[in-house]
Amino acid sequence: MATNGITLGQKFAAELEREAASTRKMFERLPAEKFNWKPHEKSMPLGYLAVHITEMIEWGKLAVTTRELDYSAQPYKPFKPTSTAELLQYFDEIVVGAIEILRNTSDETMSQTWTVRNGDRIFFSKPREHVIHNDCFNHFIHHRGQLSVYLRLNDIPVPGVYGPSADE
Repeated sequence: MATNGITLGQKFAAELEREAASTRKMFERLPAEKFNWKPHEKSMPLGYLAVHITEMIEWGKLAVTTRELDYSAQPYKPFKPTSTAELLQYFDEIVVGAIEILRNTSDETMSQTWTVRNGDRIFFSKPREHVIHNDCFNHFIHHRGQLSVYLRLNDIPVPGVYGPSADE
């Protein structure tokens, strides 16, 4: 609930601004010729991982602007960037939109339930604030850590996230 006149949405928007800035620094270093690279056959390719991180931010926007996400009604079609500039543009648009929506979301809306399903199969239904914190923010931060390992394995300098990295 709002503390000191700040809503949960405003708090989440400020957190997203900080985390997105660190994420963008990593994305800026991703060479398009490595978008299909993956460290293991079971791993996501580097470009797909970057898109997945961005999609988790988009989920924050969807969670507060829709009642549910139903994959049977809206089949999943991942964005496939062909250049680093295209990836950054996609990321920036998603982040700006999510921040704007979060800033203007009431605590009442944050407490309402959001559902992810595929037709009759419900993956989860939970309060939007939990979706944003756990399924969006924690999820994309986890994958950003994974992306930092991809950078290291490709001898690409890793930018600092919560302080300087070994490369700074």
